[in-house]
Order: sequence, then structure tokens, then C-alpha cells
Amino acid sequence: MTLTQAPTVQSAIVTSLKTGKVRYTILAMLFAVTVINYADRATMSIAGDSVQDQLGISSVTLGYIFSAFGWSYLFAQIPGGWLLDRYGSKKVYCGAILTWSVFTMCQAFVGNFSMGTAVGLLFLLRLLVGIAEAPSFPGNSRIVAAWFPTRERGTAAAIFNSAQYFATVVFAPLMGWLVVAFGWEHVFIIVGAIGIALGLLWTKVIYSPRQHPRLRQAEFDYIQTGGALVDMDQPDSGPNLSGAEQLRCVKFLLRNRMMLGVYFGQYFINTITWFFLTWFPVYLVQDRNMSILEAGFVAALPALCGFTGGILGGVLSDALLRRGWSQTWARKTPIIVGLLLATLIVGCNYTDASWLVVALMSVSFFGKGLGALGWAVVADTAPKEIAGLSGGVFNTFGSLAAITTPIVIGYLVNTHGSFELALLYVGLSALLAVVCYVVVVGPIRRLDLDELTDERVG
Repeated sequence: MTLTQAPTVQSAIVTSLKTGKVRYTILAMLFAVTVINYADRATMSIAGDSVQDQLGISSVTLGYIFSAFGWSYLFAQIPGGWLLDRYGSKKVYCGAILTWSVFTMCQAFVGNFSMGTAVGLLFLLRLLVGIAEAPSFPGNSRIVAAWFPTRERGTAAAIFNSAQYFATVVFAPLMGWLVVAFGWEHVFIIVGAIGIALGLLWTKVIYSPRQHPRLRQAEFDYIQTGGALVDMDQPDSGPNLSGAEQLRCVKFLLRNRMMLGVYFGQYFINTITWFFLTWFPVYLVQDRNMSILEAGFVAALPALCGFTGGILGGVLSDALLRRGWSQTWARKTPIIVGLLLATLIVGCNYTDASWLVVALMSVSFFGKGLGALGWAVVADTAPKEIAGLSGGVFNTFGSLAAITTPIVIGYLVNTHGSFELALLYVGLSALLAVVCYVVVVGPIRRLDLDELTDERVG
């Protein structure tokens, strides 16, 4: 297929239903891979109570094990983004999927060692999973920016981002059942095996728009005219920046007020995410006296609400764009409303009724899903030459929460004897994310690389 014709005016107004649906196949693959990505991250949260009992470790030690993923995930973000920009999304992402899946499976065997060795190995393997998963979300953002026009990008980003909640809906009950029926080791084996299968499927599904063997010209013209960065992975798509030049670009991104507000907002939003991914099932077992199996099923309800909110946030944002709202307020409105709802998690401190706790958690997670449009904002704003790098910086801030949240909550629980201060910490983080988008971010627009680097002169 030759895709060299300039897009016509007529192609710009052809509806998405008539142009083709290859981009939705790409999005479905991103969704499936992100589901297993988050299932990998959540394995320890479901198995954590059993691992803690078998190895005889404290809440603080478990908190550090939870955080191990975040340490390496944080430091690998910028290198991961650079690899995506340098070698393309398909190859780098495929290697990441296969690698993190193997490391996940290896965690099943740490119980064969003494306590000290097992804890060390578990910490090391979580570190390795974090390194391998670093390119995942910047890769998602790059692929969505390449395949989706601006007016569909919010929904597309929301769909792949909502996979984190769907992962809990599907895998929390399954993993809870595996722990009870077969032992915690099988959680890691099953999830890792599914990841390897998806990694192999990835090579048959994912292509850049110009290289896809089944993409029709009409769909290509439609997404290109609508603002998709179709040449992002082409060898001649932009300047070939050296590692030193990309690091200078990081400095310029961190000097830009809009991007800095988005980055800090993601840190606070991810604090909520990592509470649910690490301590929430433990909270249900230790503070609400549920069994591991019950906790696995109960955790699925707030996750289902988060999934619903996540899809709705993207659909609502794109609908506001089509109605003529500015890009700034079409993106910010669901974010602000959703994160204000997320603060309701603090209400769990003031009730003993388990059903009300689950209801408040569900509303909170729905709000968090509604407001989790950061990846759409990154796809809207990043210079195309450094889209992977910008996503890496964004995810670096978000992954800080993967380190701080498990550790801070571990200390709060250990010293206070309950989760009251932990829930207050999570609710305050949601409020601070609102402050970032209301006060700091300002107008949302795409940055130009020359404009961004020239800011140092002004």
C-alpha cells in the first residue's frame, strides 16, 4: 500500500465509521496489554497478605516490597521514552512485554528460599519488572498520538488508561481464588504466562500507520487530517536527537509551566492509583476483617466503577470538544470534577458499615477514573519529535507515587495501627491534583520543539 497522497478536504469530513476501523484494533491491543500490565503490578497486592504470613515480615517490609517496582520504574522512564523515540514503539514495547512477563513468573519461586533470601529476591524481581514496564505508558501515548485524530484522542487515551481498573475487575477475583485454591505462587505463574502470549500477539497486530498492511487510504487521510502524528515512527520524521540533546529537552520540559502542572498532577493522581494497587486489599483484610477471597471480589467493585469513570471521562472530554469547548476546558472539566469526587475516600474513616465503605471507595475510584485524562493531555501537548520522552517525564512523576505511596502508608499503618491517616493522605492527594490543574497548568496546547527550546532565551 502506498500512502503518499496529500489528504484532501473531502477526506477531512468523512465520518470515522466510513473510513475504516483499523485504529480500533490497535486500541484493543493497547487495552489488552495494559490490562495484563496492571495485573502484573497488582499481583503482590492480592498475594501480599499470604506472602507476609509465610515469610513472617512486617507491614513496613511489605511496604518496601510494594515500592520496589516504583523505584526502578521511576528511573527507567526517561531511558524508556528515549528508546521509544529512537527505535520505535513496536519493537521496544514488544521486548518490554515479554521481559516483564518472564520476571513476573520468576516471583512464584521465591518461597523456596530462606526468609532473608526470599525477601531480597522478591525485591529484586519487583525492581526488574519495574524496569521492563517503563516504556509501556509512554508507548501507549505515542501510539494513540500516531493513530487517533485530536477529537478522538481523549476517548482513546481514556480507554487504554481505564485498563488499569478493568485489570482489577477481572484479575482481583481470579487471583484471590488462585491464592485460596492453589497458593499465592500460582498468581505470578498465570499472569506471567498470559503476558508472554500477548507479547507474541503484539508483533502481528501493531504497526505504524504508514506501514500497516490493512489500513485503507481513507482512514489514513482521516486520522492524518484530524491531527494524528502518522509519521512519528518514520526514520525521517524529525531531527535525530542525541542522548545529550534529549536530556536538554527534559530540562526545557521541566521549565514549562503547563507541563510541570501536568506532571505534578499525575503524581497526586497516581497516589490514589497505587493505594488501590497495593494496600487496598490488605486494608479490606486487616481493617475490615474480610477474607482474602472476599477482598478479591470486593476490590473488583471499586475497580469496575473506576473503569466506568475512566471511559466516561474520555468520552465526555471529546464530546465537549465537538460541541465547541476549548481544548483546555474540555480536558480540565472531567479532571477537576472527578478528582473532587475522589476525595470522598476520607469518608471511610467515619463509618463502620462495610457496605458504606465499599460504596465510598467505589465513588472515589469512579471519580479518579473520570479525572485520569493526563495521558490525553500529554498526547495533546508533547512535541512530536520527543513524544516518547515527554511521556517518560510525565510517567516519571507518576511513578514517584509508586514509591512513596506504599512506603508512607506502610509507616502510617505500622505507627497508627489503622488506615485512618492513610485514607486522609490519599484524599489530600486528590485535592492537590485539582490545585495543579486549576492553578498551575493554564491553557492546554501542543508545544513546538523549537519554541520549547527557545524558552531558555526568553
